[in-house]
Amino acid sequence: MSNLPIKNRYDFVIIFDVENGNPNGDPDAGNMPRTDPETGHGLVTDVCLKRKIRNYIELIHNDAEDYKIFIKEVLNPKMKVAYDCTGIKAEKGKQKPEEIKIAQDFMCLNYYDVRAFGAVMSTGDHPCGIVRGPIQINFAQSIDPVVPQDITITRMARTDEKRAESGETEMGKKNFIPYALYKAEGFISAALAEKTGFSEEDLELFWKAIVYMFEHDRSSARGKMIMHKLIIFKHDSKLGNTHSHKLFEKVEIKKKDNVVTPRNFNDYQINIDRNLPSGVELIER
Repeated sequence: MSNLPIKNRYDFVIIFDVENGNPNGDPDAGNMPRTDPETGHGLVTDVCLKRKIRNYIELIHNDAEDYKIFIKEVLNPKMKVAYDCTGIKAEKGKQKPEEIKIAQDFMCLNYYDVRAFGAVMSTGDHPCGIVRGPIQINFAQSIDPVVPQDITITRMARTDEKRAESGETEMGKKNFIPYALYKAEGFISAALAEKTGFSEEDLELFWKAIVYMFEHDRSSARGKMIMHKLIIFKHDSKLGNTHSHKLFEKVEIKKKDNVVTPRNFNDYQINIDRNLPSGVELIER
């Protein structure tokens, strides 16, 4: 597969669900599942989805050369490595634009998530500038309103002797949604891929990461999360052949006529209008 930057624009739709779990807790609401307060629809942030993709890339490539992950743990020392490896002097505020560009290219080459999603790397004594990534993902939103719940749980174990004096068990809470089907929309710019070096090989890895991102992210708190469909619209040009929203409108998800309260994926019907504009190809995974 070619390591050259991608030449086609892409738009894509991700469809996944959760059963008896919390797909994305809101720290501002006691870690309850995120919701839109006006509509009651569930939300999963782009940051949450990209974290799962990053984790899958790291799991598969194990921090290998060209596939490192930048957004994790401490950031500034990684930018220092870029300076050390390219021979740029670390004089804060005195770097020339061309020197920052060299360090930035080093980060794009070595860190998959930088060349895919972009990054703000302007902190510390070794700034590498700001990279606009070719891949952007919107919040995922549930097809129907959700009913977040919490249940009381007990635990036998105590953290210390003093707390054990109050009794044999302690009470806790577990937050979850009984069931919800979510849809997220995303975009891939070939024009920005040229600047970061995001390649056809990187793209294939990205699709694979989406398909399998929940398989290696299991947790009792998140319940059963399943990726059901990845719908890809491939344009035959770098700048695209039509507007993204017109392609997203081709995907319709609705409850089946006899369903009142959805409780599994089969309670929904997905219709795809395959009458696409000229120059756009539909790919399903």
